[in-house]
Amino acid sequence: MNYTFDGIPDHAIPQARVRLMQHALDTYASEANKVGYVWSRFGDDDLAYRPQAGASTVGDILRHQLLSERRFFGEFLGLPEIPAASVLPSPLTPKTAIARLFELAVPRLEYLASRRHPWWLADVDFFDVRRSRIWVFWRRVLHTAHHRTQLTVYLRMLGRPVPATYGPTGDEKWVGADPTTSVEAAARR
Repeated sequence: MNYTFDGIPDHAIPQARVRLMQHALDTYASEANKVGYVWSRFGDDDLAYRPQAGASTVGDILRHQLLSERRFFGEFLGLPEIPAASVLPSPLTPKTAIARLFELAVPRLEYLASRRHPWWLADVDFFDVRRSRIWVFWRRVLHTAHHRTQLTVYLRMLGRPVPATYGPTGDEKWVGADPTTSVEAAARR
């Protein structure tokens, strides 16, 4: 896939001590890059935008993403994290939020790369239940995708181009992309 935004390049993703877990590191870096790419489509004037009165603003979602990642990785997964009061950049703009996103993601990748099987499989507290760390990690990835998707909808509502994240969009295409939009494509082996 051809993405024009590359916050954490492939060569900067550390090798996992447990080869089986490399996909987790690759996915986390890829998801951070996708989030940064979507955030880069917003300007400072968009931070107060919300599609309706009960919806979160763009700024609310940026803040939530940064703070909730810190909580997931620190409280639930047990990674060393900076103090919560230091997470948000000042001023909060899309550009400063993107920079902070990557500043926080890179050390997490290093830490995750050093973990062995028992660490990933250990049960930890997750709100009011116990789950394995690997389960909590994937829950984080899904949570991130959810909020990134919220913002792609906001972009569409603002009449802005939606960046490619899992393949081409109506706004970004490339030669060699092969989206599955037909029964024939779905039937390929």
